[in-house]
Amino acid sequence: MPLDPEISQRLRRDAAGLVCAVIQDDETDAVLMVGWMDDEALHRTLTEGRVTFWSRSRGEYWRKGDTSGHVQWVRSAALDCDGDAVLVRVIQVGAACHTGTRTCFEAGGDLGAVVGE
Repeated sequence: MPLDPEISQRLRRDAAGLVCAVIQDDETDAVLMVGWMDDEALHRTLTEGRVTFWSRSRGEYWRKGDTSGHVQWVRSAALDCDGDAVLVRVIQVGAACHTGTRTCFEAGGDLGAVVGE
């Protein structure tokens, strides 16, 4: 069964047919990771209750936690105002990042901040 046509019409995909999926911890509000979804990955995410991504490097679907055990249970999903990003709030089991950290934004390091006047 395909993605709901009303949702599909609202998506603004990139040239590869993908939308950015921002994954956020439902309990702490921490941004855990970013992945990519096509219509099928989003449909699976919304209907199965587990986050599914499209792997750009492997060219296949992957459901977070199937091999690592670090499952993401979907709590809610929302489309941003432009339709080019999806926010998925999850209950995270274990590490979200492939490096083994809780969030992918720990491993990258702080870039500092420019504070306006």
